[in-house]
Amino acid sequence: MSEKIAFINGVYATGAKLKFHHKQEVKKQYNQDPNWVEPYYIERFYEILDEHRSKKAGYQINLVAEAMDAFYSNYDNTAIPLLEGLRIVSLAQDGKTEKADLYLLKAQKRYRP
Repeated sequence: MSEKIAFINGVYATGAKLKFHHKQEVKKQYNQDPNWVEPYYIERFYEILDEHRSKKAGYQINLVAEAMDAFYSNYDNTAIPLLEGLRIVSLAQDGKTEKADLYLLKAQKRYRP
């Protein structure tokens, strides 16, 4: 279980660091342009990063690890990559079940065992 928690912790840390550095670079590049408006794709990129992190679970990463175990106990989900599985589980834990179900169906269709 400790390896799973370490993996999830690493994914969370990587996402946070990536988002921080990206915001810094955007700020550096467009600091001089007063007319610059942040494009939608940057906002969407941050939303996708946030979808991989369960806000309701908070620092209780063991809950996420247990949910991942339950997710991969279903045979239809065994071929889904870990990051996509983490995104689906995190969305479900945050109460966004319709979105999680949609991503789950797409992933099950794309990655058949």
